[in-house]
Amino acid sequence: MKPSSQPLPTWLKWVCLVFGALLSLASLCLIAWLVKALLPTFHTFLGPKGHSLSNRQWETIFAMFAGKLVGALVTLWLGAWLVGKGWKKSPAAPDTVPLKASAPPAALPPPLPPPAPPKNRHWSTCNILHLAPDAKRLWQFDAKGKGFALAREQRVPHADALPASWVAKSWTSLWQPKLNVAWLPAESVFLRVVELPAANAEETFSMVELQLEKLSPMPVTQIVWTMHVLGTHQSPPKADGTVESLQSVIVVFASRTAVEEFLGRLERDGFQSDRIEAPMLDQLESVVPREDSVWIFPLTVAGQNAALVGWWFGGAWRTLSFASLPPAGDRAAELKTQLSLLAMAGEVEGWLTEQPRWRLVADPVNAKEWEQLLHAAVGEPVEVVPPPAPVELAARSANRAAASTARVNLQPVEYSARYREQFFDRLWLHGLGFAGVVYAVGLVIYFCAVAWMGYQTRGVEGQVAALNDSYNTAIQFKARLEVLQERSQLKYAALDLWQLVAQELPPTITLQRFGFADGQMLTLSGTVNPDQVNTLFDFNKSLQKKTVNNQLIFDPQKGETVNPRFPANGGPGTWNLSLQLLHPEADESK
Repeated sequence: MKPSSQPLPTWLKWVCLVFGALLSLASLCLIAWLVKALLPTFHTFLGPKGHSLSNRQWETIFAMFAGKLVGALVTLWLGAWLVGKGWKKSPAAPDTVPLKASAPPAALPPPLPPPAPPKNRHWSTCNILHLAPDAKRLWQFDAKGKGFALAREQRVPHADALPASWVAKSWTSLWQPKLNVAWLPAESVFLRVVELPAANAEETFSMVELQLEKLSPMPVTQIVWTMHVLGTHQSPPKADGTVESLQSVIVVFASRTAVEEFLGRLERDGFQSDRIEAPMLDQLESVVPREDSVWIFPLTVAGQNAALVGWWFGGAWRTLSFASLPPAGDRAAELKTQLSLLAMAGEVEGWLTEQPRWRLVADPVNAKEWEQLLHAAVGEPVEVVPPPAPVELAARSANRAAASTARVNLQPVEYSARYREQFFDRLWLHGLGFAGVVYAVGLVIYFCAVAWMGYQTRGVEGQVAALNDSYNTAIQFKARLEVLQERSQLKYAALDLWQLVAQELPPTITLQRFGFADGQMLTLSGTVNPDQVNTLFDFNKSLQKKTVNNQLIFDPQKGETVNPRFPANGGPGTWNLSLQLLHPEADESK
């Protein structure tokens, strides 16, 4: 396997995130501005004003828009790539350190500490996949209460892909977590039973890790492993009469190469597992031994008949091993040899003190063959126990995997990290794709709305153009009418003011000139004797205070007051005054 590339430092990830987000936002704003600017230009090009520019000029304008649009799209892609680069999580460190080829022979280095145990999650769905010899069997369980209940199962031919709707993870997996579990074939599994003092999970893990090199059937740098506690029991009394609480721990080993090949096959089938489990553990938990006995679980290993042999003595599992049958020859003698070696090992270790009873956990098809072989090999009666159904084993695996707090798993850490990273990458890509589709649909709706409004606008413009001549004629007639009405109003206003002046003018004052300018300014002038000056001022005040409908006719703040001028010899003098209408329409209402 190739080593992973060096991860980005945290500060550089933040720079990529911030800069990518700014680039994406700026490019989206630029695209929106270009679309907004392009629409009026496009309407102008299609309208009557489009002929005012030559084709070359229009080509230059549209080429400019196209260049800016391409630049904005490239900037958007660059921003999205930077955001994805900054969001990308660092791959998990491998759990083993490879030895250098030039290093001298030495003791194998201890494996790196595995990650902390996962937090308990409320799984919504659990899929169990078994690659059986005849087909791929898939069970899906739904969370019900504190366990899982079978929802559906399917048998898929090896040539067909697994149903993506069952095993694939999508946005719904964020709030409805889905657990994918695969059963590792028996030929890739090694089982060891170790008896340890009863302790919590952390202490048990540390004790197993200390004995890992002694328990492992191959170098620790080439394996993946996990462990499972199968109950506790009391030790035999010591010399002082004390007993110790012990626990039976089953350590499961598998070749890293075999597991990676198995994961590659799962990936080709479209199944990205969260955990890899050994179904033999569930088979052991499904039986309830009550006396010292040997339990035989027939199975197929690499196309060959074999069996898992478990020795239950002293209230605990003492050893687990596989016994295989040759395809030809004296199969009973070969089975007797293998069982004799296992029994001899038990006698040496001291836990096999009497003749065991034999239990065969097999279905009727396999029970007939294996019962005859065992009876011929051991010469003892064999009790046949019906095995749990495959769906029951799958349910046990689902519950055990969902409740597991083990710090190690048969699935390598780097694969779990890569699957998690691919999951979030898919979410990002799907989110961006959905946003792009929504944006495109919005643009289509916008363009359709603009086209429809443009069509309606052109229709209205056509109606306006058809009514243009009659509209211009109406405007001309209206202007002429307004002129005539204004002249009429001025004429009647002048007559009304003349009548008002005639009524208010004293007989001793002579009016020589009457003027009415701009429809607002009234100008009077004439002659007056020196002894009639006060009468002239009274005449001016009476005009200023004249009202119509309780409203003043003239503005008292504007105009010129009366200004009499007399010659030096004392003869009659001249006067003039001007008044401005406060409400020009007052005279009309009079």
